[in-house]
This record gives sequence, structure tokens and C-alpha cells, in this order.
Amino acid sequence: MSDTTVPEVQPMPQEARAGLDRLAALDAGLARVEAEAGELPWRVREPGFSGLLSAIVGQQISNQAAAAIWRRCCALPASRTPEGFLALDDDALRGAGLSRPKIAHGRAVAAAFVSGQLASETLAAMGDEEAVRALSSVRGLGVWSAEIYLLFALQRQDVFPAGDLALQAATCDLRQLPQRPGAAALRAMAAEWQPHRALAARLLWHWWRHRTGRPSMDDPPG
Repeated sequence: MSDTTVPEVQPMPQEARAGLDRLAALDAGLARVEAEAGELPWRVREPGFSGLLSAIVGQQISNQAAAAIWRRCCALPASRTPEGFLALDDDALRGAGLSRPKIAHGRAVAAAFVSGQLASETLAAMGDEEAVRALSSVRGLGVWSAEIYLLFALQRQDVFPAGDLALQAATCDLRQLPQRPGAAALRAMAAEWQPHRALAARLLWHWWRHRTGRPSMDDPPG
């Protein structure tokens, strides 16, 4: 697994390709994405503590800044394990670029893994809603972070982070809406894409990157 905060490209699972074909047949707008932007890259995150820590690092900053901080974090001894992260002092983590809130949130997630409150295997066995509740109950992991983890680390096919601004902007552009939909409105729109809403999200991020040239959740740092 690479040391970036964003997903790395892997071969697309056959069931995902079949789901994308069904979405293209269902929604003419989504059908445009691969036709105009090229084949969808299939990106995944590392499951477990490391994947969640990378999501915390990337919260509310650019992909480029997040990638630089993540590389410095990865250079710290055992920082990608919960025990190792807890053993690092705040000065070392601040030196890597983590803010005080992100250090606190990273420690909370690490402690949840050490205590058994979170476990990779248990999360993988949970349904989507149950896993989102379990993850978002930990300090520093909101619903967005939980949904991103399910989508990229566990490769769930029907999770949709409607609060993501790039998804909202991409939908507005693709559907030529008069204004960007909010989270509630976008979640309602996404209902028609069930049970492939995560695939629709991937397509929308791909469209956003194609239209703007700006990094999105499915785009690696340059």
C-alpha cells in the first residue's frame, strides 16, 4: 500500500464493472462520464487504523497538503499502527504537520482499536449503516469519514457521502442544475442509483476531476 492519503489504483472487480454498466443504462448523465472522461480508475484505501488515520489527516485540507503531511507521518516509527501512534509524542506529530485537533482525533481512533472498540474484521462484517454508526461514534470520525472508509477501504457499492462538496458540485454540473444541491437534496437524488450509489459517487468524482482538473477523492496527488 502506498503512503499517500488518497486511494491507489487496483484492478476493478467484475461486480463493479457490471454495476457501472447498469448505472449507465439507468442514467444518461452517468453514462456520459466514462464516455467523456475515460475509464473509471478503481481506487482503494488500506483498511484498519492506517486508512482511518489517513482520512483524518486529509480532512478539510487539499489533497496535496494532506499527501505531504501523510508522507511525514509515515516516516515516524510505527506511526501507522495504533500502538505506535499512541507511543509518539505530540512534538513529533506536530513536526509532521498534524494540528492539535488531528493529533487528538488520531489518538482517539488509535485508542479505539487498542481497546477493541474498533476492529477491522468486525467493521468488515457489519452492514453499512451499522458500520457508519460504529465509526462515527469515535472522536474525529464523522459520518463523512466513515462513509469514505466504507467506500474506499471496504469497497462497499451502495455508500454515498452526500455531504461531500465535490460530489455536490459534480452533480450540479453533470445535470446542469441551477444551484449546487445540499446533502439532503443530493441524498434524495442518489436514491435512484441504489444499490450502486458508491459507484455513482466514484463516477461523479471522476467527472469533477475531468471537468475542473482539480484533485478529488478518487484522484492521486500529482
